[in-house]
Formats: sequence, structure tokens, C-alpha cells
Amino acid sequence: MIAWLKADLGDNPTACTLAYFHQPRFSSGNGGNALETQPIWDALYAANADVVLSAHDHIYERFAPQTPNGTLNTARGISEFVVGTGGRDHGGIGTIKANSKVRNTTTYGVLKLTLDATSYSWKFVHVAGKTFTDSGTTSCH
Repeated sequence: MIAWLKADLGDNPTACTLAYFHQPRFSSGNGGNALETQPIWDALYAANADVVLSAHDHIYERFAPQTPNGTLNTARGISEFVVGTGGRDHGGIGTIKANSKVRNTTTYGVLKLTLDATSYSWKFVHVAGKTFTDSGTTSCH
């Protein structure tokens, strides 16, 4: 998988890059950080990727751009969204991880992500009757 990922990233060096996989590298949820995703983050960071989407923890959480070891890096870091809010019981928050910007454990919904040539935008779309939202736009590397 890592060899395929590196090859694909190499074939698309100027694209605004989003990757998605199940377990989050970083999460303040009860499942916590998934260290087994470290090689994926290493490859994505080396290729200057922009955003990672994962779930596993049944929460919503958005992280500031960071390196694979969790150091804040607003110039080149990868932003991560943990979006496990699709309908199963919500999970809780344990220790809030560094660079966690937004968290929610009570609202079901989906994340709408839009990738453009030079930026991406996000908007959490909640179910009827709820009010939590999170949205923004960020330039790609």
C-alpha cells in the first residue's frame, strides 16, 4: 500500500491532495492516536499532501496543519479531520491532543469537502434540529 501511495503521489506532484483512511493518526476521541498510520502520514508529508480524512472515533474533530509527529506546521503541515458522525452512537473525548482546533461529540452529520486546484474548503453539514457547524477554506501547498 505504501509503495502504491508513494507512486501515486509522485505521479501527481502539483495536485491539491486529500487522503482518506479509517483510523486517524491523531484523535482526541476514546480510540486515540493510531500509530500504525504513521507510515502513511510520512509518505503524505514527504509528498506535500494537504488534508487527511478519517473516522473510527465517533466524534468530529479538526486539527491544525501538523507534521507526522504532531508538531504544528502551518506552512507545510497536513490538516486532519476525524468524522465518525454518520449515525452510530457518539464516542467521547479523552485527552485533547495538541493542535486540535474543533471538537463535537453530540451532532450527527457529514463533512462536505471541496478540492480545487489551489485550495480546499470544508463544511460540516448537521442533521435537522442541530446547530453545530464548522467550515472554512485553506490554500493548498
